[in-house]
Amino acid sequence: MQERVNFISSDKHVISGVLHRPDAGTPFAYAVFAHCFTCTKNSKAAVHIADALSDAGIAVLRFDFTGLGQSEGEFADTDFSSNVDDLVAAANYLEKEQTAPAILVGHSLGGTACLAAASRIDSVRAVATIGSPADAGHVLGLIEDDIERIEQTGEARVNLGGASFTLRKDFVDDVRSQSVSAGIRSLRRALLVMHSPLDELVPIEEATRIYTSALHPKSFVSLDDANHMLTRGRDARYAGVMLAAWAGRYLDSEVGQIPRASFKSDTVVVTGRAADAFRVSINAAGHRLIGDEPEGHGGTDSGPSPYDFLSTALGACTVMTLNMYARHKELPLVSVQVDLKHGKIHAEDCVDCETREGKIDRIEREIRLEGDLSEAQRQRLLEIADRCPVHRTLHSEISIVSKLAED
Repeated sequence: MQERVNFISSDKHVISGVLHRPDAGTPFAYAVFAHCFTCTKNSKAAVHIADALSDAGIAVLRFDFTGLGQSEGEFADTDFSSNVDDLVAAANYLEKEQTAPAILVGHSLGGTACLAAASRIDSVRAVATIGSPADAGHVLGLIEDDIERIEQTGEARVNLGGASFTLRKDFVDDVRSQSVSAGIRSLRRALLVMHSPLDELVPIEEATRIYTSALHPKSFVSLDDANHMLTRGRDARYAGVMLAAWAGRYLDSEVGQIPRASFKSDTVVVTGRAADAFRVSINAAGHRLIGDEPEGHGGTDSGPSPYDFLSTALGACTVMTLNMYARHKELPLVSVQVDLKHGKIHAEDCVDCETREGKIDRIEREIRLEGDLSEAQRQRLLEIADRCPVHRTLHSEISIVSKLAED
C-alpha cells in the first residue's frame, strides 16, 4: 500500500513523499528513508527497501529532498545542511500525522545525513546507512575537477550521475564545514552499516570509519557484489529484509501494532490485540516469532498458523530425536527431512482410531532419511520417530489448566 503525501520543509517548500504501509494491520513502527545525492525517492534502492520494510510491518516514508524529483525549490539553493533539515521535517510530519519515526535509513549521502539528523529526532532508536561515506565532504571527490571553477565564479554546472546540476560555492563551504564522523561516537542509537566491498563510488573504508567511530550496539552487513546504486532488485530487497530483521530488535512494545511478548526463560508468551485480527507476537523463551492465519481464513498470512506451529513442533522433535538416536548408535545417518500436513478426516476412515464418529485431526508425516542406511536401520528409525517426546505428548492425555491473571 502506497500513499502520496506532502509536507513543508523548514524553507517553506512543499516536499513530495510516498508513504509505504503494510498491506494489512497497523505498522509496527515508522521509518524515514533518505535517498542518495541527486537521486530521488523513486530510485530502485528506495522503492525496493521500502517495500521490504513494509512487508515486515514497518511503514516507510521516502521523499524527494528539496529541489529534486517532485519537491519544490531549486537544487542549487540546497546543501548538506538543508538535506538534514528535510529529514527532520519528514520526522516531524510523521509525528504529527502518523507516529514519530523509530528508524532512519539512508542510502549513500542520505545515510550520512541520517547520522547527522538522528540527534535532532528524539523518537529515533535505530539508524542504518547503506553505502554511505563517513563525512559529507566525500561528495567533493565527485566534483573535484569543478571545485576551482565553482569557487572562482560562485557557481557552475557539473555532471553527476549522467545529469547536469548547478552547484554553488555555498554548497562547497557547507560540506567542508560538516564533521559528521566526529559525532558518530555520541549517536546513542543502534547503528547498522551496510556496504558493498566492491562499491565503485564510496569505498568500503568509509564503512569502516563509520563502524569504528560508533559505540555499541552496532552491526555490519556486507552487500557482497552489489553496486553502489543497488540497481539489482535482489540486492536492494536483501538490504531491506536484513534491515527489517535487525531493526525489530530495537523496537519496544510502545512502538507499533502488536505489543512484543515479554521474555520469560521457561514460558511461551503470546500477545495480540482484537484490532489486529489473528496476528500475534510470540516470545518462546527469548525467541521472537509472529503467528497469524492465512488470508483465506481472515488473517494476513504474516506468520505460521497455530496448526502450523503444532506440525512444526512434531517435525522438529522428530528430526532431533532421529539424529540423536543415530549419533548414539553410530548409524551412518547424514540428515533428516520431515514433511508434515495437518488436516481432518472422518473417524470412520481411520482404521486404528478409537473414535468412530465425527471427524478427527490427522497429521501426515513423511520422513526422508539421507545416508548409507540398511533397510533394517531405516525401519528402526521409523519406529524411533514415533517415540519422540512431542509425538508421545500428542498421543497421551493432556491436562490444560486455565486461569485469569491477576492485575
